[in-house]
Amino acid sequence: MAISINRDNCVGCGLCLDSCPYPGAIVMEDGTAVITDKCVECGACVDSCNADAIEFEEAKRETGISLEQYKGVWVFVEHRKRRIANVTLELLSEGRKLADQLGQELAGILIGHGVEGLAKECFAYGADKVYHVDDAVYSHYSTGPYTAAFSQLIRKYKPNIVLFGATHDGRDFAARVAVRIYTGLTADCTELSIDTETGLLNQTRPAFGGNVMATILTPEHRPQMATVRPNVMKKLVPDYDRNGEIIKFDAQITDKDILYQIKEVIEHTAKTINLEEADIIVSGGRGIGGPEHYHLIEELAEVLGGAAGASRAVVDAGWVPHYRQVGQTGKTVAPKLYIACGISGAIQHLAGMQTSDFIVAINKDPEAPIFRVANLGICADLHKALPYLKERFKEILD
Repeated sequence: MAISINRDNCVGCGLCLDSCPYPGAIVMEDGTAVITDKCVECGACVDSCNADAIEFEEAKRETGISLEQYKGVWVFVEHRKRRIANVTLELLSEGRKLADQLGQELAGILIGHGVEGLAKECFAYGADKVYHVDDAVYSHYSTGPYTAAFSQLIRKYKPNIVLFGATHDGRDFAARVAVRIYTGLTADCTELSIDTETGLLNQTRPAFGGNVMATILTPEHRPQMATVRPNVMKKLVPDYDRNGEIIKFDAQITDKDILYQIKEVIEHTAKTINLEEADIIVSGGRGIGGPEHYHLIEELAEVLGGAAGASRAVVDAGWVPHYRQVGQTGKTVAPKLYIACGISGAIQHLAGMQTSDFIVAINKDPEAPIFRVANLGICADLHKALPYLKERFKEILD
């Protein structure tokens, strides 16, 4: 064990017991402290000891791998109803650039049942290969089987870089794969690049509420893994004349890998548009005045054939549900048109929408920060502006 007690120095003061966050990890026997098998070697007790009785040699886990063996850029192909998620197409496009810089191949990892036809779209967006795992157990996304299959693929083919969309499934899945194969994982990246000197993947993500951009490296472990937020990478123009190689892989799944079974999938019947897929988004902020006025946002969005979003302040106030939130802790969006209504423009909100093609800001405060990123600013009372815009658009579009 990396933590041990020098019984000759221990005075039995009990300070280490008070500092230990794990009950039963340290006990007192015959007036001295004893480390038990419940210790997780966190080291919290070391600084608390005034008698220099705790010896801590930080364990270094050897990877036992040759980094040179790991080649290629992989993208997990997330799909539903035989349709590839938009974030996957973005990652394939970005992965193509990374692979070209490294002089390596780009591959899509397609796990599912009866979805081999999706490989053609992967090739169109830049993939050289598609590793296909096909079995009825993969008919719906399930953490256990997917993790087992992907881990086996990595161990056999040894990719250099593996990318996932930062979606509900991607976040759940990527973290478990990283633990299974003992490598690092950078979550919610907004930028990827290759370091020209080292060839390492620069994984950049917002930190401290978006006030700092942190670039993270994985120098000693492979593969280098990251989840990437949707709508931050630009898609390539697909080339459906491209072809590639499909490699079928038979993963070994046991009963222990099947953590649960999906008996039925019930579709949500509410009339909503996925913010991450919408071409037009109208979002409301605290400036709308209260939940009773949010209908102004929904009505304009409906006329334009778009989706209704919201700022964090509106969601935190309980005016609308979280799935409508745009921003650092909500959805990252990049529609063709983004209309911000009564939104001041905090950095956390801007981080989720500033890559939109065209931004319209409506705010009665001429000093609102949102105007700095807007292509068109309207300094007006939204309660008057939105009904007017709704009627004008109806006349134009009818």
